[in-house]
Amino acid sequence: MIDKELLDILACPICKSRLRYNKAQQELVCRADRLAFAIRDDIPVMLEDEARVISGDELDALYKEPYV
Repeated sequence: MIDKELLDILACPICKSRLRYNKAQQELVCRADRLAFAIRDDIPVMLEDEARVISGDELDALYKEPYV
């Protein structure tokens, strides 16, 4: 699980918007860019080249969940 304080200071490396933690996938999600950044060994991998593009349906489902 990612530390809440760390999540509060991290931003999307592309657009600088706030990220959402997806606990099930162990990713940080940028809604604006529709990208998911993996968390490996409790360390966010904030590289655009390694980000996963997420579908609109997946994004909608994530944002329907309560924010952690």
